[in-house]
Amino acid sequence: MLFRDRREAGQELAEQLRILHDKGALPDPVVLALPRGGVTVAREVALALDAPLDVLVVRKIGAPFHEEYGIGAIVGDDPPLFDTRALERLGISETSLAPTVDRERAELHRREALYRQGREAPELRGRTVVVVDDGVATGSTARAALRFVRGREPERIVMAAPVCSPEAARILENEADDVVCLDRPRAFMAVGEWYQNFDQLTDDDVLAALHGR
Repeated sequence: MLFRDRREAGQELAEQLRILHDKGALPDPVVLALPRGGVTVAREVALALDAPLDVLVVRKIGAPFHEEYGIGAIVGDDPPLFDTRALERLGISETSLAPTVDRERAELHRREALYRQGREAPELRGRTVVVVDDGVATGSTARAALRFVRGREPERIVMAAPVCSPEAARILENEADDVVCLDRPRAFMAVGEWYQNFDQLTDDDVLAALHGR
């Protein structure tokens, strides 16, 4: 399955989630986008579910020799969630990653302040929380996001993305009550290969999506 862009992917994902909503499986939903890429997708989902849209800022902790290779993630002020098997395989200690964690935490708080602009984070207790990203490769950031949400005592958590690697989907099924992925291709290298247009989004793009512009 190849999507034209994030908006089209969001519309197709929204159709699947609307079916669940109409069956009563998503009561009192709130949609949380993983920015930046997930916001455009999540906006379409929020519109379809007539649900509030907000962001959940997660920062990936990348391997020292390859920052795009996620070996952990952070959310809020929670401790980092590392992929311990990846650390062992690469011979990397959590202590050695402390400077990276500090740098990513600072960027996380910068984005939270910018995107929220003084708004409080939404109350999640007792609600259905739909966490949305534009795709899931390793699952490290999504797993951290889901654990953070679980700690806020929602009634139900749904992880939703247009495309997921099969391995990541299996990991996330242990974290969420439901995982909705439109496609789980076996030959999965990167999220961007499943989009014709996968331009990197900016902070302004995120703000525009959150404010309906």
